[in-house]
Amino acid sequence: MARTQAFYARVEPELKTKADVILARLGMSSSDAVNIFLSQVVLKEGLPFEVIIPRPTREEAINWLMAEIKKGEDSLQNEPLMTLEESRNLLGV
Repeated sequence: MARTQAFYARVEPELKTKADVILARLGMSSSDAVNIFLSQVVLKEGLPFEVIIPRPTREEAINWLMAEIKKGEDSLQNEPLMTLEESRNLLGV
C-alpha cells in the first residue's frame, strides 16, 4: 500500500456536498479528485486551468447598466432633491 499524507482543507459545506455528488457520478471521491488535481499541478507546474475574472457579455453589461440606471431613477423619485447650497453644506465645502 502506498504511503499517504493527510491533507486538510476548509470548504463550504454546500460546495463540498455538491462536488461530492458530481464526483460520485464519476466514480471517485473528493480525495481522488484532490490527488488528480495536485498531480496536474505538478505536471503543468502551475494550475491546470486558466484562472480569470469572467467578463460579462455585451448584453449582460447593458442589462446591468440599465438596472443600475433604473435604481438611480427610482431613488430620485423617493428622495427630495437638494439645492447646490445644501449639497455644499452637507459636504462641508
